[in-house]
Amino acid sequence: MHNWLLPEYIEDVLPAEAARLESYRRQLLDLFRVHGYQYVMPPMMEYVESLLTGTGHDLDIATFKVVDQLTGRLMGLRADTTPQAARIDAHMLNHAGVSRLCYAGTVLRTKPDGLARTREPLQLGAELYGHAGIASDIEVQRLMVKALQLLGMQTLFVDLSHAAIFASLSHTAQLGLQQEQALQAALQAKDITLVEQLVASLPEKSRQAFMALAQLNGGLEVLDQAREVLPDSEEIEQALLELEAVAKALSNHHVTVTIDLSELRGYHYHSGIVFAAYAKGYAGPIALGGRYDEVGAAFGRARPATGFSLDLRGALLALGPAVMDKGILAPAEQDADLVAMVETLRAQGQIVVEALPDAQVDYSELACDRLLKKVDGHWQVVAA
Repeated sequence: MHNWLLPEYIEDVLPAEAARLESYRRQLLDLFRVHGYQYVMPPMMEYVESLLTGTGHDLDIATFKVVDQLTGRLMGLRADTTPQAARIDAHMLNHAGVSRLCYAGTVLRTKPDGLARTREPLQLGAELYGHAGIASDIEVQRLMVKALQLLGMQTLFVDLSHAAIFASLSHTAQLGLQQEQALQAALQAKDITLVEQLVASLPEKSRQAFMALAQLNGGLEVLDQAREVLPDSEEIEQALLELEAVAKALSNHHVTVTIDLSELRGYHYHSGIVFAAYAKGYAGPIALGGRYDEVGAAFGRARPATGFSLDLRGALLALGPAVMDKGILAPAEQDADLVAMVETLRAQGQIVVEALPDAQVDYSELACDRLLKKVDGHWQVVAA
């Protein structure tokens, strides 16, 4: 094996794409900042208890694990920054009221996933802690919409679901853990035949409810249909009211809202509204999020929490190949006026590359399309 080969689904990001990623990373963090979200930088590695407590089986198998040579304890390379943000809120900041955190950094996963099909996503996200009302769900989802619009996605679709509906039906049916997990996976896969097999032994009322749940997806009319076919319970009605409120709020932001009550991604992690954002030209979700009120309990404080995250590398796929910004080549001359001109151009945000003595000049390799040249005794920018 060549010693320069990289592992599968791990790749270098070359200058043009790296520059574009960094530019959008800064713009998104600036967007989060003006909305009051404070930037945190959690470590790449933690003890697995901190990374995985309360997050469910999916994140466990996605996490690379190593043995700490100092303590002998098992450590993990983060596969998701959200649990780390929850730990910081609950244990490090310890705010009495609402706190808003954001982050941007690489995560590592054992298998490729997401739009970019990589094991090294560049994850950006925003999390809101300390508020249990629907207003915080709306705030987070509006921020997600603004972030995706900043990336150039004007035709957006947000798919909504609610973890409490399936939880209520499971509790009523008194499902065991294994049966609940199997049914959740079947609903998530939209495998109606398997759903029918799994609920065959349940009481008639529960069997009909789960079969109905498998097909409750579409426009906002699904909420009224759910009221007709699902059991009349306080938990389910509250969940439907919350979905209705969020859908109305997002509709005012030029977003098409859909409902899919069998969307149970991260069921054992989320506790309320869950959502996914889609856009024209993308084959899968661009951003994912939801409410996860119980995760902080592992760190000593069960705080209400909601947030979203996206993989920036995947989000930029539809933009096409990145193109390097072109610069200006300054000749290798010792001239005070030239030095002053170079500093002026750089202060204006222009890229100026200084040629080195006796070095071959290739404008393409240097990404320059202009040149500083003396014209009538004055340095001027001209075409290369």
